[in-house]
Amino acid sequence: MSHSPVPRLQLALDHTRLDAALETAQRLHHQVDIVEAGTLLCLSTGIDAVRQLRQLLPGKTLVADFKVADAGATLAKLAFEAGANWITVICSAPLATFASALEVARQHQGDIQIELFGHWTLEDARRWRELGLKQAIYHRGRDAQASGQQWSPQDLDAMKALSDLGFALSVTGGITPDELPQFRDIDVKAFIVGRALSESADGLATAADFHQAIANIWGH
Repeated sequence: MSHSPVPRLQLALDHTRLDAALETAQRLHHQVDIVEAGTLLCLSTGIDAVRQLRQLLPGKTLVADFKVADAGATLAKLAFEAGANWITVICSAPLATFASALEVARQHQGDIQIELFGHWTLEDARRWRELGLKQAIYHRGRDAQASGQQWSPQDLDAMKALSDLGFALSVTGGITPDELPQFRDIDVKAFIVGRALSESADGLATAADFHQAIANIWGH
């Protein structure tokens, strides 16, 4: 596999109030490469979250974390017309939902990210690649995270298999800068960080720590 681009840092805004999300985005956007209107924010405040983040950050890659399960074209149109660059579709969605969302994404020069939750197989992943999907989001389970578990060998093997199929992965799940070296052989598009940036007085310092770790591992 050819050498991958340097991973980017993504800020997940999982606020339930739009004013708080916009304040956090304003404070941190210079320190991150991608901003995500999280599922909680989109459900709490509607498509206005995407629209207002786009107005605030005209040049930033913006993700609408809709976790689409059905009505792929309709929801994709909603997100992309509000200014999103990427939207998420849950891995359990039918192939037809992926296909219709991807068609709308391409009309808007956008992209679809597969949200890997629950059960999925490498056979599913091959079908997604055949459809033309190129991005997936890999989570460390919240329960595993809460019990203090590290990324398991199974996690890393699954990520490597997806990477080898041609997926660029966004990695999330309470991730810290110290954990980044274990992903050096995986095609990581972004590390997604939420509360460690948005709910911390040291959010700017944490972002700097992530950028330093990324530069140390992937820098040329």
